[in-house]
Amino acid sequence: MNPWRWLTTPDPEPGFTPRKLLKLFVRVAIFALLATLLSAVLRAAGLSRYLDTWWGTLLFVLVLYVPLARFLTVDTFVPQRGAQGRAGTKGKTGLSSAERRKERNRYAGVRKGPPRGTGGRR
Repeated sequence: MNPWRWLTTPDPEPGFTPRKLLKLFVRVAIFALLATLLSAVLRAAGLSRYLDTWWGTLLFVLVLYVPLARFLTVDTFVPQRGAQGRAGTKGKTGLSSAERRKERNRYAGVRKGPPRGTGGRR
């Protein structure tokens, strides 16, 4: 497996395993290296007087962190969508869409009135 796929593939094990902690450390190290390099490039370009202000630092952090936030939290703090969907369908595999709809409507909580027009049962 290539390193990028290893970093961006969610780990299915729950909790903080040693593998997840290693991946988190590598992601944070890449983020810190990227932030340092980008800051050095911007300072070399003559933007250091803007980066030294509070609003310049705020813009720099927001522009850098917002796109990389998903990369930093691939499998550590974001709930897994696939695990939630699979947990509810363990015993009910193979139902047709009509059966699933009937089961869903069974517990919908809507009481139906008598049939219209005939006044009830015959």
